[in-house]
Amino acid sequence: MPKATPGLPYWQRGDTYLRTLLIHGARSVLTRAKEPGQWAEQIGGRRPRNVVVVAPASKMARTIWAVLAHDRPYQRDYVSVKPV
Repeated sequence: MPKATPGLPYWQRGDTYLRTLLIHGARSVLTRAKEPGQWAEQIGGRRPRNVVVVAPASKMARTIWAVLAHDRPYQRDYVSVKPV
């Protein structure tokens, strides 16, 4: 279990530089996309712009963690299955 960092909310723990890179990357993808997608348009009408940007950055972070934690190559169409 990682040691808790006192005084910081959970979304500010970890590597600040890596978090910044992920957010800048997500912002670039969303602003430069020819068609951002239905999800981005729908949530963009309901949420502040930075919230819309952080969502794909968080998804990228979870994907990176899963690939590294399970020592698997990245598979674009991978679907996790809950063990029975």
